[in-house]
Amino acid sequence: MVDQMRRFGNRESGFAKPGGRRLRALPNPESRIPNTGRAARAKGFTLLEMLAVIVLIGIIGAIVVRQVGGSVDKGKYGAGKAQLMTLGQKVENYSLDNGSPPASLDALVKKPPNAVNWQGPYAKPSDLVDPFGHAFGYKSPGEHGSYDLVFYGQDGKPGGDKYSKDIGSWQ
Repeated sequence: MVDQMRRFGNRESGFAKPGGRRLRALPNPESRIPNTGRAARAKGFTLLEMLAVIVLIGIIGAIVVRQVGGSVDKGKYGAGKAQLMTLGQKVENYSLDNGSPPASLDALVKKPPNAVNWQGPYAKPSDLVDPFGHAFGYKSPGEHGSYDLVFYGQDGKPGGDKYSKDIGSWQ
């Protein structure tokens, strides 16, 4: 065997017999020495590649959050308009039972002392708050009818535009 190695060279070392041609080293699958060649380096990602992916995910996430955030406000504004109409119907139900609209919206939840034919509760406490977390505006007697019910929008204050625009029950 040693004689064959001298004649043909050691395959692992890549050296041949003096004066002979050099053989290319072949990897030994049983070797415990790690393979540091090109194939070993191609198995993972570099730090630069990982950072590039993280930055791209961050940019896409920021775009998605902006788009969804605007849609949420639009949805809440639409829900507030619908809730205004429903609350107006509850005030009308109170008026039919008691002869006049309530002095305040709290009378829809708890029986006031002057309501002799109260058939409530007409509403839950959560019905008196708009989707943005603000109380509805209410005035009885109103300027536009027996009562005025107002949804103030996103800001919860009179006036405004876009999603802060006020909507009244008379509109």
